[in-house]
Amino acid sequence: MKRVLIIINPCAGTKQANRYMVDIIDIFCRAGYETVVATTEKRGDGTTLAKEKAAEFDLLVCIGGDGTFNEVAAGVLESGKQIPIGYIPAGSTNDFAGSLKLSKNVLQAARDIVEGEPRKLDIGRFNGRYFSYVASFGAFTKASYEAPQSVKNALGHLAYILEGIKDIPSIRPEKLWLKTEKGVYGGNYLFGAISNSTSVGGILTLSDDLVDMDDGMFEVLLIKSPSNILELNQILFDLTTQNYNSALISFFSSSRLEVTADPEMSWTLDGEYQEGNDRIVIENLHSAIQLIVPVKK
Repeated sequence: MKRVLIIINPCAGTKQANRYMVDIIDIFCRAGYETVVATTEKRGDGTTLAKEKAAEFDLLVCIGGDGTFNEVAAGVLESGKQIPIGYIPAGSTNDFAGSLKLSKNVLQAARDIVEGEPRKLDIGRFNGRYFSYVASFGAFTKASYEAPQSVKNALGHLAYILEGIKDIPSIRPEKLWLKTEKGVYGGNYLFGAISNSTSVGGILTLSDDLVDMDDGMFEVLLIKSPSNILELNQILFDLTTQNYNSALISFFSSSRLEVTADPEMSWTLDGEYQEGNDRIVIENLHSAIQLIVPVKK
């Protein structure tokens, strides 16, 4: 009999998955899986569970938000086992799941896993720490990890926007340099994202035509610091219309970046806090994991 380990973050999102756990387990049992469930209690538990248990199972399933998925994926990579991962998104924003067109209905997401097929995906590495879909800095990035969990659970995506608005008075440009295989970029930036996703923070959206999640490349978006209100309005217009051929926006692809920045500048990895460093290497690990996705009809 095949074995599946379901790792659930019981505090994720509106906790809707908790109410359907018996039904989710039944879906996997009917598909021929011996099903084991483990819950996370604190940050890092998903990584520990996946790393220690990967060798004992045929499939790992993560139930939670993008942060929980980040932990489970990191644990699988650290285990050295090529075990497929299923993802039932149950967080507040679920950017990563949205990019993959995973169902927001937890029961349908479970059915899609047992009926789905593995798809190879790239994973990022930030000075040795793994991230699933984005490393970002600058304006509004603190909102993802500073918004209280209780507020995220109650308001969902709106919580990030409200928390971001609180940051506006303290927003200042960040000075840094990025060396890539295609050249060097540097200056004062309001925001930057090194991503493998069509959605960043639920606010910035990239076209599906621009993003291939298994091409070994990141999409890099850098927004220059505006010098006046006219430039700020131009940036907002360009982002809204997805015009990345702008003098105030740099948009390009890269598989590896060497970043020189203020060590006091904090980052966000998949919505979680990451301490800054004066020297940072961000690498794309091509086809690093296998994620179960719905079969294309």
